Amino acid sequence: MKSLITRLLALVLVAVVGLTGCSAGTSGTLTGDYRQDTLMLVDSLRTAISLADDDPAKPAAQAEAKVMISDFASRYRRDGAVASLSSFTTMRTALNAIAGHYSAYPNRPLPEKLKTRVEQELKQVEAALNRGA
Repeated sequence: MKSLITRLLALVLVAVVGLTGCSAGTSGTLTGDYRQDTLMLVDSLRTAISLADDDPAKPAAQAEAKVMISDFASRYRRDGAVASLSSFTTMRTALNAIAGHYSAYPNRPLPEKLKTRVEQELKQVEAALNRGA
């Protein structure tokens, strides 16, 4: 009987740890609601991109955006229901453009042409989310 209770308790503990570990985000910034998380990321990216290079708030905004990008990518890239949405593929295109620039030119600000392109893609993401895609 003692062995059965011990096994049952171990099973319950594993289930609790497994379920709470899977449901929590890496930094707590994302909610798990794809639409809301995408809109939060869009706002964060717009803030980070639009600030002037000499603005003292820019490093903090960029750091917040990087954390949100990482959380967003790790949460949604393997979600089959989300991966086929046009809002997700357009968001990934924008994120890849920004990441590509920072990988190639880490000390240079985003050029205006890239800012314009990313802003256009962010508008497309919002439009797709409003359509439900």
